[in-house]
Amino acid sequence: MSTSLYKASVPAFLQTLRSLSAILDKAEAFAAERKIDPAVLLGWRLAPDMFALTRQVQIATDHAKGCCARLAGVEVPKWPDEEASFADLRARIARTVDFVQRFEPSDIDGAEQRDITLMAGARELRFKGEAYLVGFALPNFYFHATTAYGILRHCGVPIGKRDFLGAL
Repeated sequence: MSTSLYKASVPAFLQTLRSLSAILDKAEAFAAERKIDPAVLLGWRLAPDMFALTRQVQIATDHAKGCCARLAGVEVPKWPDEEASFADLRARIARTVDFVQRFEPSDIDGAEQRDITLMAGARELRFKGEAYLVGFALPNFYFHATTAYGILRHCGVPIGKRDFLGAL
C-alpha cells in the first residue's frame, strides 16, 4: 500500500497555515496591548543570519503552494514579497490556503515518480515527486513555520504547542 501524497501534503499544509494565521492574530494583539510597533515583531529574527518573521511566513507559504502545484504538474503561482503588516501576512496565508485547498487527491496522488526541478538560488534541484515532498517540501515548510512560531514565542507572545498544532 502506497502513501497518498495528497493526504501527506494538503491537509498538513492547511492545518499549519491556519494555525500560523491564528498565531499572527495573537502576535498583533500582543503588540497592540504592549504598545509595541508591529514592525519590531515583523522584523525580528532568532539570529543575525536568519530571516525575519515576515520572510519566514513568505517562505512557508511559498513551499505550501509550490509543493502542491509541482506535484499536480501545474504552474506555481508567483507572488511578490511585499507584505509589511500582520494583515498582509494573513492575507498571503489566506491566498495560499485558497490555492492549496483547490487540489483534489486525483490531482496529486500518482505523482510519486513525477520529475520535479526547481531552482534554489543558483542551484538546480531535481527530485522525484515523493522524494520532493518528503525530503524537501515538507521539511522546509515546517522549518519556516516553526521558525516564525519561535520568533514570536521568543518575543513573549503568549502562544504554545496547541497554537502551533491548531485544530486537530
